[in-house]
Amino acid sequence: MDLKAPIKDGEKVFKMYSRRLAKLGIFTFADFLYHIPNRYDDYSLISDIGKVQVGETVTIQGKVLEIKNRYTRRFKTLQKAKVEDATGIIDILWFNQPFLAKSINAGDLISLSGKVEQNLGKPIIKSPDYEILESENSDTIHTGRLVPVYPQTYGVSSKWLRRQIKKLLDENKNKLEEYMPIQILKSEDFLDLKTAIEQVHFPKNLENAVNAKKRLAFDELFLLQLSNLEKRKEWKEELSGRAFETQKFDKEIKNFYKSLPFELTNAQKRAIREIIADLSKDKPMNRLLEGDVGSGKTVVAAVAMYCAFLNGYQSVFMAPTEILANQHFETIKSLLTPFGVAVELHTGSKKLKIENLKLKIIIGTHALLHKKDIDGENLGLVIIDEQQRFGVEQRSIIRNKGKNPHFLTMTATPIPRTVALTLYGDLDLSVLDEMPLGRKLVKTWLVPPQKREGAYEWIEKEIKLKKTQAFIVCPFIEESESMQTVKAATVEFEKLKKHIFSSLKLGLLHGRMPAHKGRGLASGGKSKDEVLDKFRAGKIDILVATPVVEVGIDIPNATIILIEAAERFGLAQLHQLRGRVGRTDTQSYCLLFTESKSEKTIERLKSLETIYIGAELAEMDLKLRGAGDIYGTLQHGEVSLKVASFSDFALIEKAKKYAQAFLPSLNKYPKLLEKLKDISAKQISPD
Repeated sequence: MDLKAPIKDGEKVFKMYSRRLAKLGIFTFADFLYHIPNRYDDYSLISDIGKVQVGETVTIQGKVLEIKNRYTRRFKTLQKAKVEDATGIIDILWFNQPFLAKSINAGDLISLSGKVEQNLGKPIIKSPDYEILESENSDTIHTGRLVPVYPQTYGVSSKWLRRQIKKLLDENKNKLEEYMPIQILKSEDFLDLKTAIEQVHFPKNLENAVNAKKRLAFDELFLLQLSNLEKRKEWKEELSGRAFETQKFDKEIKNFYKSLPFELTNAQKRAIREIIADLSKDKPMNRLLEGDVGSGKTVVAAVAMYCAFLNGYQSVFMAPTEILANQHFETIKSLLTPFGVAVELHTGSKKLKIENLKLKIIIGTHALLHKKDIDGENLGLVIIDEQQRFGVEQRSIIRNKGKNPHFLTMTATPIPRTVALTLYGDLDLSVLDEMPLGRKLVKTWLVPPQKREGAYEWIEKEIKLKKTQAFIVCPFIEESESMQTVKAATVEFEKLKKHIFSSLKLGLLHGRMPAHKGRGLASGGKSKDEVLDKFRAGKIDILVATPVVEVGIDIPNATIILIEAAERFGLAQLHQLRGRVGRTDTQSYCLLFTESKSEKTIERLKSLETIYIGAELAEMDLKLRGAGDIYGTLQHGEVSLKVASFSDFALIEKAKKYAQAFLPSLNKYPKLLEKLKDISAKQISPD
């Protein structure tokens, strides 16, 4: 079997499972081997039946004497079996798995792993993992060893994954060619690739599993750093761009500064200097601008676009949603039209007229990707906001529309510096770490459950007295059977409307609503635009929403945000949600509600009461919870980590040093070069 072959091209069972496997990041057969266990169940203690002790987790192996389905009064089933070895007989019990009585037969040799309990004074094993053995010396994969437990999705169990991975390993392990330079393997005492893959899935002991993960984690970070350094080198050395005149237009840019109704922060001035220095070079700029919501990224982008305009070049500004595109259009138009700059909007619902394609600034969504008539000859600057929401391929398409235009990407997602430099190592980094002068901090409180009613009363009073507005954010659209305690936006909306804020006007916003009027009948035919327009116009007092409000909704009159089940959000995400209010010099408030009693959770959430810098909160989340929260939002089209952690700063630094050392002599390592090409191809088209 070709390990690089797509899952959907495999046997019938793989075709059936391909969509489910895609949710786990498994697109090719090789991806199975890099689908790493997140833990191991220790079933390595193999015991004689006659020696088992209550409370032990053991594996027993013997012959099935009998197995039967028993029916309870409530039409549920029990599966009872008796298993015998040379030392005794033990009862086995499963619940509501009637198929077991057909898949396990009397006389079968079986291996079972589970916890020994006591029933009527006798040992019993309830709901054990099991596998049928061909002989007494058969190798086991589900019992009798350290058993890998994998990330799963609906319809794809760890047991099913184990079987596929074991089969693939048995048939293909000799095809796993080592690509890591021998110097690194020897210097770091790493396992070879074949052994590492084998031992990470089916380790002989825990030490082997740890060493295997260490090798594979290093590989991920090393290849990521090396890939970024190679892209950076290619960008700097092989691409030629247009050098903008900057000193020549110093007076015009200073006049633009004077026209602003506010003073630029030192961080904005620093970022502008870095960007203008890049624009003045004949190598195309490739820079990431990171800054919290409200830190002034749009103004910095406007300076870059004005500079392009003064040089006679077109700029294209892309946002991930129409809401964001519209807001950027209004802001940039107000800033630049007084200086004679033509600004036009192009989104899915507002098409750009052909005669306007020569405009100096076009703002839009990814719909711009497919606009064939963009003035490629004259395209000097491309700006992408919330860049991680665009895939690598999309960014490449828009960049290639021009002749290597300057490229500025922006994000409001708080990213720890270590992560930014690793994930976006091919980009230069500018950080806006100050908020505009006069902007008041959003007062943040973690509200204890006993003060919930008082908080509701206070919100109602504030809205009526100060004519302000509020957001109430819930994690899910509908009630989840497995998370009954989590407030669902639709249910919460009805409750609040009828029983809590009956004298106020409430609106509902969630991700399943159509973006525009006439695009569907969700939520009674209401669209996101309609709801937001009403909220913006003051016709809605409280907007109940899912985290769809996290990015790009600017309602200056909203001064209160209440976040339900706050423990289910990362600190960085909570900080972004908090950024929906506090958009003016009016005092704003963020109320965090949680039903959690965990001291660690309470302490984590209370950090929002005193820390107001997004990157600092992201760094804290990285240490407390790992990289999962960050990479829930950052893996759109990017390389995701399956083994390594961005909180392993020492390994990141080690991988970076090796990547820098081996970059100049990459041509001496053809297997490593081939691996890098595979990674680049997968980034562009993972499926």
